[in-house]
Amino acid sequence: MSRTIRPRRRLLAALAVLSGLGLVAASPATADTLYHEQYRPQFHFTPAQNWLNDPNGLIYYKGQYHLFFQHNPSGNSWGNISWGHAVSTDLVHWKQLPVAIPQDDQEMIFSGGVVLDRNNTTGFGTRKNPPLVAVYTSAQKASGKQQQALAYSTDGGTTWTKYHDNPVLDIGSNNFRDPKVFWYAPTQRWLMAVSLADQHKIAFYSSADLKHWTHQSDFGPAGATGGVWECPDLFPLQVDGDPKKTKWVLAVNLNPGGIAGGSGAQYFVGDFDGKKFTSDDTGSYTPPSGTVTQDFESGSFGDWTATGDAFGSAPATGAVDWQSQVTGFEGEAFANSFHGGDASTGTLTSPEFTVTGDYLNFKIGGGDHPYDPDAVLGDVPAPTGETLADFEGSTYTSPIGDWTATGEAFGTGPAQGTLPDQGQVSGYLGNGLVNSYLNGDATTGTLTSPTFTIDKKYLDFLIGGGYHPASSDAPTAVELIVDGQVVRSATGSNGEALSWASWDLSDLQGKQAQIKVVDANTGGWGHINLDQVVLSDTQAKIPSVQTGVNLLVDGEVVDSATGAGSEALDWASFNTMAHKGKKARIQIVDANSGGWGHILADQFTVADKPALTSTQRAHWLDYGADFYAANTWTDAPGGRRVMIAWMNNWNYGQAIPTSPWRSADSFPRQLSLRTVDGKVRLIQQPVRELTGLRGARTQLPTTQVENTATPLAVDGGSLELQADLTPGSADRAGLDVRTGAGQRTRIGYDTATGEVYIDRSNSGATDFDPTFSGVQRAPLALDGGRLSLRVLVDASSVEVYAQNSRGEQVTLTDQIFPDPSSTGVDAFAEGGTATLDHMQAWQLKSIWR
Repeated sequence: MSRTIRPRRRLLAALAVLSGLGLVAASPATADTLYHEQYRPQFHFTPAQNWLNDPNGLIYYKGQYHLFFQHNPSGNSWGNISWGHAVSTDLVHWKQLPVAIPQDDQEMIFSGGVVLDRNNTTGFGTRKNPPLVAVYTSAQKASGKQQQALAYSTDGGTTWTKYHDNPVLDIGSNNFRDPKVFWYAPTQRWLMAVSLADQHKIAFYSSADLKHWTHQSDFGPAGATGGVWECPDLFPLQVDGDPKKTKWVLAVNLNPGGIAGGSGAQYFVGDFDGKKFTSDDTGSYTPPSGTVTQDFESGSFGDWTATGDAFGSAPATGAVDWQSQVTGFEGEAFANSFHGGDASTGTLTSPEFTVTGDYLNFKIGGGDHPYDPDAVLGDVPAPTGETLADFEGSTYTSPIGDWTATGEAFGTGPAQGTLPDQGQVSGYLGNGLVNSYLNGDATTGTLTSPTFTIDKKYLDFLIGGGYHPASSDAPTAVELIVDGQVVRSATGSNGEALSWASWDLSDLQGKQAQIKVVDANTGGWGHINLDQVVLSDTQAKIPSVQTGVNLLVDGEVVDSATGAGSEALDWASFNTMAHKGKKARIQIVDANSGGWGHILADQFTVADKPALTSTQRAHWLDYGADFYAANTWTDAPGGRRVMIAWMNNWNYGQAIPTSPWRSADSFPRQLSLRTVDGKVRLIQQPVRELTGLRGARTQLPTTQVENTATPLAVDGGSLELQADLTPGSADRAGLDVRTGAGQRTRIGYDTATGEVYIDRSNSGATDFDPTFSGVQRAPLALDGGRLSLRVLVDASSVEVYAQNSRGEQVTLTDQIFPDPSSTGVDAFAEGGTATLDHMQAWQLKSIWR
């Protein structure tokens, strides 16, 4: 990573602004490192310091692009949410300004938009000096209500005044947020798109003066509905560049439920008449035809075998007692394990059958509790042995003596279950446990056992809470200390349910040891839960908490699906090609007695093609893991529509290993609509101003790669790459970027699945959250043609624009955290030969120099 120091005058000006905010001290050390820290993006916007999330109030005004953003002015995790502010003349180089709209004792300033009130409809300015007006969500601290409010600026956005008669729109909801407002010329009215988050709806309101609003219509549920809907944006675009043909695009962000897991951004194309948005995609879906093997329509489970009491004595014909409305099942009946509520458990298993088809399609709903191959289905006895602590007393006393607490997180004694404002804690034994959520995640401390002798093979314990390993900067972990060194450690999995963990102590027999429980984390999931610490000769077994459908072949689970935390059933599919001719069973499992501890299933069908989930059928702005809260600039020159997004994911957003800032924005993208195979699709490209950052260009000759990775004559931490890929006979082929030090981020094409993918499992630092490492995929059929790739590589991100010969496009955006020395680029092919040609590479200059 470049550590070039920027020109002194520009650096001192930036430090002066930040010093005025109380953010940084203008010290020589700061001057040397500001904007050049490890992982600091060099051509993506980041705040100089502290937390950033959603982009807000995007507007072009008097030669400047204004970027407001969700910001914690005093910390590196979410909190104290205010509107930060930055400006740019070219969408590339940014100047951070003082906080625009600060939070106060009554409200936090959630997402929203900014408009230029040209006709001074609000009266906040004059016709000669019309005001900029921010329409934002006022998140009330006392009640949790979310209301729409106004602030205005008459000095070009530098200083802001809150409207004295806020809120201007209040429906009494805690899930009513993120207004995007624009002027609709045909009706001479202001229009607002705002999220009814938990209803999966976007509400539309109109106003003459931005102060008084009238409800017009709602859109949704539609598309992907796996999480709350947030940050809507509605705008028109020409189709195929034809000014006589215009469609409207509605962008809707959701969390969780994104295509890559966690946060995601989808879009709808349709028509808008000033009151109502109508999507071109009606949402109707006909799955592939096939042979139905079980539809539960007979009135009984037939030859399927039920255990436990969760599934009742027969299929359900709708919601059962205390259950919310169930939708999406086929016919009249389906399997429903909510009999007796979430606390009941059981299984429903098919008779053995021979696998004959390519796919097994079915509908599934209910709780999101995936299959764990290390967990055991059924009752799991607690391990026996020497109990070092069960935390049942009022103080931290135990059979081996008193445990010692420091800090505030652990209090003076064990917790009696769930603490105030905490999600439901489950899985502990008895009444007490160690729980460092005392007074919330912000508290820290340690809890250390007396010394004991290791005289058994295993140390077993129940653990839950945050996933922050002992190796991280701010761990939430249980550590085993021997001879002053940490020799074993474990952390939670970002869940309040405690589960058994076990350490093999075979190599430590006879040693003196201590257990240290550490909470050094003040961010999200910054706490740890512990119970029932036992020295034992038996290894603790993990009990299954699955709610799902399993395919068992020869008695082993070979595929599994779970619900999405919803009472709506959706299609799912198992690929059974590799199991043809083998004996199999279907097992529907409810092993969970906690929240959403039930499963719904229906319409098991053998078919030649897979059924697609509503998530797979949705139209995604980006298929990567790190593109959320996407929004566009208002009033951009030439009518261009430019989008930017928060380049992070709520799954792990507060755990990424960056300091003194956390989170970046995606590189701005220009949007257009193109007709592809008779359907109108959104096309995205980096804004043209990117070319101003280009430095040295490298043009590479055509490269053939066979079953290997071949280094290319390109090197750098900030790059733009363009190439055409012909997969040829290869199973998978593409580019590896940020290679070196045993690391790589793989950008490839999988010919078997017809997908572009990013594999960041070996990209560098990945251990800060269990959901970070993995592969993100996007469907894009090549039909024997070439894949055109455009890739932006930065210190901690890759953005991939991929297009086939028909003009169909997908994009993928992922964060990565490689070693600064990992700057190589390779071409690779697996299982055959591929060709890379027309490849060009540019070094990209830092915007912070």
